[in-house]
Amino acid sequence: MSNTEPKNNSNALRAGVANSEITIAETGVAVRDPLYAKALVLDDGNIKAVIIAMDALAIGGIGDISDEFLPQLLRRIESELGIESDRVLVSATHTHPPGRILCAEDVLLERTFDAVRRANASLVPVTIGVGKGREDRISINRILRLKNGRHWTTRHGYPSPADHEIESLGPLDPEIGVLRIDRLDGRTLAVVYNFACHLLFGDLQNRVTANLVGVASRFLEASFGENTTAIFLQGAAGDINDNVYKDFYRLREVETLGLQLGWSTLLAARAIKTGNATLHTISETIELPRRADGHERIAALRHEQQALLKSLRGLTLDFKTFMPLYLKQALATPGFEQQPGEAATMEAFVQEKLEKYLNSVIAMERLAKIEDDIATFERHLAINAEANSPTAPAQVLGIKIGECVFISAPIEILTEVSLNIKRASPYEHTFIAAFANGYLHYGAPAEYYDKGSYEVTECLLAPQWQRIYEDKASEIIRRL
Repeated sequence: MSNTEPKNNSNALRAGVANSEITIAETGVAVRDPLYAKALVLDDGNIKAVIIAMDALAIGGIGDISDEFLPQLLRRIESELGIESDRVLVSATHTHPPGRILCAEDVLLERTFDAVRRANASLVPVTIGVGKGREDRISINRILRLKNGRHWTTRHGYPSPADHEIESLGPLDPEIGVLRIDRLDGRTLAVVYNFACHLLFGDLQNRVTANLVGVASRFLEASFGENTTAIFLQGAAGDINDNVYKDFYRLREVETLGLQLGWSTLLAARAIKTGNATLHTISETIELPRRADGHERIAALRHEQQALLKSLRGLTLDFKTFMPLYLKQALATPGFEQQPGEAATMEAFVQEKLEKYLNSVIAMERLAKIEDDIATFERHLAINAEANSPTAPAQVLGIKIGECVFISAPIEILTEVSLNIKRASPYEHTFIAAFANGYLHYGAPAEYYDKGSYEVTECLLAPQWQRIYEDKASEIIRRL
């Protein structure tokens, strides 16, 4: 944890916060808890920077927010408030919808801008401090690393592989980045916290929800007092799931997970000492190469699909016959299969048919994944074809507040990429604000591309994207 001692408060940074509710208001839509656009404006007397966090799936690309929303919002902020658009970070929490969850886009634009306008109008002198928390109880890396060198993502879209095929899980980053902003009288104005958690299927009743980070934010605001705003910035959650994602023996509910995250964040926030801080921003747009191997990947999957379908020939048993035979074998006294004569021959015959049926189940599970992968590749081929460009523009925005650095990405970055950037940074408190200022789907490490995980299949970008992005992010961080 880094502590900044108070200095001359006459030179203090100023900050303002505000929020607007952006929940869908249609009749008949069930809402568990409200969604918000939260705005933080920072002003050092020379420049202003804005951080906006929205309870949304993404800022364009997918979900309720169109690609026109962000440029329209940035133009209004620049023209009406005089804040340069390349100093504005707009991040989605990535809460997943049961359907539409946000208000109509014209209303959404007005309410989000109004939050920025009110935050800008309420600037007060502040002190700032930064620290770290840790939460390793609620998340897992969802990429299963198999013994054959391949990867398999834990998803509800298809079954998981057999336990004996799994070697390990991918890496996990349990760090919570925490920025605390206090008024000069010591009351906390805002807590900005950054953590990687994929907000999937947060409500079994398919109600609109801000998910576990909504719970965590409400807990933090109640703990610090009603005049505090908690702002969540999503981290490198591309390969992260909550730990009950595919647990069918426990309830899926966000309250417990959110309170755990909120408590761990609160412990870190309370330990921070605040003081004067400087403000710097750097923004650059880079061109990331789009992948061009979609047709080849689909052809390879079709070939594997045909081989698996052929393996299903000669399937004697059905499930009704298989189940009692399988249980009989599993519960048989050791040595039963060694009995002499026709009984042993029959036992061998049954064993062969059981193995054939079990192999067909494995083939079915693999076929389910292949079909999903093919559909994904076809969708992304269409997206890249419609773009009619070999590259995709991506803004990389760095915001340095005191000793804290946020670096943005319009991508669902995977943990390994985030850890690379943090390790390369000269600043202890370097945090990745993913899902920000656009959406280019997943960003997997180049070495993952031939290993078969869902995150790679969902990549619009060629593997070279990683080096280009990491180099630019590290350069911006050094220049800050």
